[in-house]
Amino acid sequence: MIAFTSCEKDKPDTGGTNMEAFANEWWVQLYDPAGALVYPDTYHGHIATYNTAANNNEFWIDDQAEIWDFKVKAQGNLSDMSFNALQAQSVVEGYEIIVNITNGKILRDAGRSRTGVVTDSIYMDIEFEDDPGVVYSIRGHARTRFAEDDY
Repeated sequence: MIAFTSCEKDKPDTGGTNMEAFANEWWVQLYDPAGALVYPDTYHGHIATYNTAANNNEFWIDDQAEIWDFKVKAQGNLSDMSFNALQAQSVVEGYEIIVNITNGKILRDAGRSRTGVVTDSIYMDIEFEDDPGVVYSIRGHARTRFAEDDY
């Protein structure tokens, strides 16, 4: 008779990153200062938010050329899930503009996906250097990763 045994090693809890609560993918729409959609109602841009290498209170907001072609570091506040990016230099090669983000907020379970699944929502007011004085808003919900919820 042969017996097989295995030893299970305790793996260390490596934890998460400082700003993992802000990390997600989002389906968003761009609104002008009057509250009207800038692109057709059916268009939803895909943006991502994720941790920086510094692992501090900063995180990246990357619109992946979906809304305005910007990628900036924002400062987040975990206590109320707010964020901003003042005079932030976009690092998109060939389009290095200054971006101001104010009133940024992630709201837990306040969004609805395309099929009605409860998700988080995201909101931010945003001004672009190449359209000075015009404050747009970006509003949307977290991506569920279900094919039927993708735009």
